[in-house]
Amino acid sequence: MGAGGRMPEPKSELNGSKNKNSLIERVPHTKPPFTLSEIKKAIPPHCFKRSLIRSFACVFHDLFFASLFYYVATSYFHLIPKPISYIAWPIYWIFQGCILTGVWVIAHECGHHAFSDHQWVDDTVGLILHSALLVPYFSWKYSHRRHHSNTGSIDRDEVFVPKPKSQVSPFAKYLNNPPGRVLSLFVTLTLGWPLYLAFNVSGRPYDRFACHYDPYGPIYSNRERLQIFISDIGIFIATFALYHLVSAKGLGWVVLVYGVPLLIVNGFLVLITYLQHTHPALPHYDSSEWDWLRGALSTVDRDYGILNRVFHNITDTHVVHHLFSTMPHYNAMEATKAVKPILGEYYRLDDTPIVKAMWREAKECLYVEQDDDSPSNKGVFWYKNKF
Repeated sequence: MGAGGRMPEPKSELNGSKNKNSLIERVPHTKPPFTLSEIKKAIPPHCFKRSLIRSFACVFHDLFFASLFYYVATSYFHLIPKPISYIAWPIYWIFQGCILTGVWVIAHECGHHAFSDHQWVDDTVGLILHSALLVPYFSWKYSHRRHHSNTGSIDRDEVFVPKPKSQVSPFAKYLNNPPGRVLSLFVTLTLGWPLYLAFNVSGRPYDRFACHYDPYGPIYSNRERLQIFISDIGIFIATFALYHLVSAKGLGWVVLVYGVPLLIVNGFLVLITYLQHTHPALPHYDSSEWDWLRGALSTVDRDYGILNRVFHNITDTHVVHHLFSTMPHYNAMEATKAVKPILGEYYRLDDTPIVKAMWREAKECLYVEQDDDSPSNKGVFWYKNKF
């Protein structure tokens, strides 16, 4: 494929093939025949421009609907007869959880300096929004930045780092069955995010205890420590506000209005991240093979249907996001369409229904291993599942 050539779509499950026996075609792992600058030239220049007005419009849009859902729930749900209210509250949780996931994504944009041309604006907005969702803004901003710098590296990536077969827990093979996968997915989606922040679960191994709340932990450099303190202050203020809400309204009210939607937000962000970086077709590399461009291309776009828009297209434009993380989300769809002809087989969009994809990845992607029949590519690792 030439730098500007168009590759035919692979006839595989990745592109909606109905043949269940077809193998998932792997992403090429060799050095691509194009450069980052060639990819950038294919994107219209306006896609890289950040609009403060447009970015704040997205914030106000999400906060408006979050406030509307809150108003309806707190003003009218107590008037609904109890059997029906048991349906109304779950509907509120789902709607509020989805819209607040969009708020989370905007704060994530701030961490990438994709919200505006002013770093202080991005950090102020990001700190407020993420703290309200109990996320330590600067702490996650810096660890996530290192994830972007080391994507696809089994040695230095920061999150969802796959383990070689030799390092997999002995209990893993006992969970490699339907009940075990249900349990694993449940724990991952409910506890995965707080466990990652507090204990670095599923994160890069460090030589000592790593925690996103510890300014002196191994995740951060000396110049970043003050901002980690600021993140902790943001979490303290948000927690203090919740304490006063519990004192005034009761724990049950806070759980109904805020706690369950937050649980859904945490579940979505773990699921989105997991599915963007976990796929049988994606290679991982050790230090002998890894380079930044191949690592950035070792991601996959997913289709969440109408939720793509609710989540500000972080779901179906993730490849472009890894290539150009300061690009605002509202231009990422146009940029994705522009780079597809350049990327060819190096680009992956998997439109498998999300529940089916989640189950397949939990079944197929248990550890990474080199192919025995490829002695010339010993630094390339693929997901496998046979113990």
